[in-house]
Amino acid sequence: MKKILFVCHGNICRSTMAEFVMKDLVRKAGLEQEIEVDSKACRTDELGNDTYPGTKRALKEHGVPFTPRQARQITRADYEAWDYIVYMDEENRRDLMRLTGKDPAGKCSSLLSWAGLDREVADPWYTGEFETTYQDVLLGCQAMLEKIK
Repeated sequence: MKKILFVCHGNICRSTMAEFVMKDLVRKAGLEQEIEVDSKACRTDELGNDTYPGTKRALKEHGVPFTPRQARQITRADYEAWDYIVYMDEENRRDLMRLTGKDPAGKCSSLLSWAGLDREVADPWYTGEFETTYQDVLLGCQAMLEKIK
């Protein structure tokens, strides 16, 4: 079983979107028994909160199923438990480097690096551009799934 954990600042927009997009791609590929997917926050701002309404709206518009959830924070134990820890931006990377002791197992990567891009997934919390974020997330998730399956 390959285990993918997506992380972002608060676990209500980007990482949650990536979790549900990847779960949908995995289901459509018939790989649910081979790939596990979840998401968590790097920071504590939104702990306990459900997925942000703009994220839910973007997922609905693209027919991606989602369920109610609560934002949770990544821990050192998560680093040990997951095979891939996928972040959205430089702030997330810095948080992960502190948490993991500079990623000694090489598990951390940026989502868009899977698609060969050297840029961040824009945070719709600040931009309001949930469609742009969705397109970035979809691109990264498709590329990642193709490379790990």
